Amino acid sequence: MALRLAVIFPGQGTAGGEVSDPEVREAVNARIGNGEVPYQLSVFASSIDTLHKIRESGIEPDVVAGHSLGEYAAAYAAGSLRLEDAVRLVAERDRLMSEASAESHGGMTAIIGAGTREVVDAVNEAGGTVVAANFNSPRQTVISGEEDALEEVAGRVGGKKRKLDVAGAFHSPLMQEAAVQMNGLLAEVALEDPKIPIISGMDGAILAKSDDVRVALRDQMLSPVRWVAVVERLASLGVEEIVEAGGGTLIRMLRDFRDVKIKGRAAKEVLV
Repeated sequence: MALRLAVIFPGQGTAGGEVSDPEVREAVNARIGNGEVPYQLSVFASSIDTLHKIRESGIEPDVVAGHSLGEYAAAYAAGSLRLEDAVRLVAERDRLMSEASAESHGGMTAIIGAGTREVVDAVNEAGGTVVAANFNSPRQTVISGEEDALEEVAGRVGGKKRKLDVAGAFHSPLMQEAAVQMNGLLAEVALEDPKIPIISGMDGAILAKSDDVRVALRDQMLSPVRWVAVVERLASLGVEEIVEAGGGTLIRMLRDFRDVKIKGRAAKEVLV
């Protein structure tokens, strides 16, 4: 079977939108009642709302992938994770990561224009807790960790630096306690084998079994997001078009992949 079309899902740093789909609204309300929707759950719900609209327009993905938090939406889209379970897990993920962030006071910084090796070398030489957390494109690497260590690495490398508007040092050792508790929650959830392939954000591997999906969701909180590997895997599978169920951040990063010839569109370009 040709894998022509991929749908991808954004993660933290994305604005959650209004949810119009009754099924998604009901699942979220069943979890939070009249309370405020947690940030990560808002992003997830918006992604699933957009996915449903994409499907209603006649577009069906052959393969899916998600950036960090977006992997939960990808697991749902592939039929591996039930909506109700996904809502509960994402709400708990938000709570656990928020609590870990409040204790650690870390952050994340995008470095644009510096080579990946330059950034990794600077991270390895820095004092304090800091890691290369997101390999987003050949021109963009995100570092995550303690504020002093972030500043040290940023001062050692070239390129532009941009502090990310996120709650904490995601995909770093500062999320260790949150990851341990998240593992326990994931162990309680029944997963199905994906009906379509999922590309792992950790290494670009194809997730074809429920156990593969569980391991990917279990390990992603502490592992770097290797989005470069995801895009390269999609290209190697012969994907011709990528649709982002989000605002277009991931699609814009495609411009940095000079050797990858895949058409990319944000959902708003599809739902016209």
